[in-house]
Amino acid sequence: MVKDSYLHGILAGLVIPFVGFFGFYKWKFNVFSLQEFGAMILHQKSILSAMISVSLLLNGAVLTFFFQKEKDKTAKGIFITTCIYALVAISCKWFL
Repeated sequence: MVKDSYLHGILAGLVIPFVGFFGFYKWKFNVFSLQEFGAMILHQKSILSAMISVSLLLNGAVLTFFFQKEKDKTAKGIFITTCIYALVAISCKWFL
């Protein structure tokens, strides 16, 4: 099992959303190449906001898992990165 530390939580919180990004791409936009998809995100900011939201759900699931396993430091690290991603999602929604 993972050692209970803030660093592990921050690293997990940073990596897990990219799994969500890729899963969202495969689920909704797999007919496009990654280059086409990247261009689409630049033109339609709502897609980026939706991707970040789905990724935050994954972070929430992992956060819950670590709290249940009583790995509080790891869970707090994930929570910190989740808050940062949430601010990015809100910024994308409002300002882009």
